[in-house]
Amino acid sequence: MRDRERSELAGTNPVGIGQRVRAARDRRGWSREALAYHTGLSWAAITQIESGRRTNLRQATLVGLAEVLGVTIDYLVCGRTPSPPMLEHQVLLYEGDEELGASAAPFLAGALANGEAALAVTTKANLKRLRRELGEGAKHVRFAGSSTWYRTPAAALSSYQSFVNDSVAAGAPWVRIVGEPVWNGRSAEEIQLWARYESWLNLAFRGAPLTLVCPYDLGAVSDEILELARTTHPAAHEHRSVSPSAAYREPAEFILK
Repeated sequence: MRDRERSELAGTNPVGIGQRVRAARDRRGWSREALAYHTGLSWAAITQIESGRRTNLRQATLVGLAEVLGVTIDYLVCGRTPSPPMLEHQVLLYEGDEELGASAAPFLAGALANGEAALAVTTKANLKRLRRELGEGAKHVRFAGSSTWYRTPAAALSSYQSFVNDSVAAGAPWVRIVGEPVWNGRSAEEIQLWARYESWLNLAFRGAPLTLVCPYDLGAVSDEILELARTTHPAAHEHRSVSPSAAYREPAEFILK
């Protein structure tokens, strides 16, 4: 028996954790051998966990099980849904690149001061201003153009997920993103599609250590799009202050309306 595994055999096993591990494994269609392979634990360890004989699981073990099984640690330990979301999702309402820079540049600079990861996805003009205002700090921020990033909702979501996952894996304690969607030239159907994408982000990154600020140019987007922005973002950043959006609707209500 491995030393790490032996050290976890003392104490009281959280009620039901073994059953929840087995249920999650069964949903994956995996054998105990398969789960052992994906987690790096031994078959004997998985057997002991599922039978309730293994107790006081270490954080690393819980994290590994939750990740490969596609569940949360809260679920494994307590059988409950995730605690309040870590994600901070804000709509930034601005007029002109100067106002955007005044809000977005300090936000990104704060990430650099705290050793956090930072990404800016916006127009070429806005990227140029942000680089200028960040100065030397710009070399620590990843920049990308909105027109390339926002080709499809699936592509944008995948790119953001990769950045967040890679940043956290590299040791970033938090991730800050400025991400400005493309609205110009969108059809009515496309606008609804991208609005649902904005709403879906609240589910996709619910448990992520992420602050996502989505700029909307008041002089370039329609009232309909602004209304959708307030509806799909839990918080609104306006006049350099952030407050809850009274119009916000939960994804289950908005996407399935």
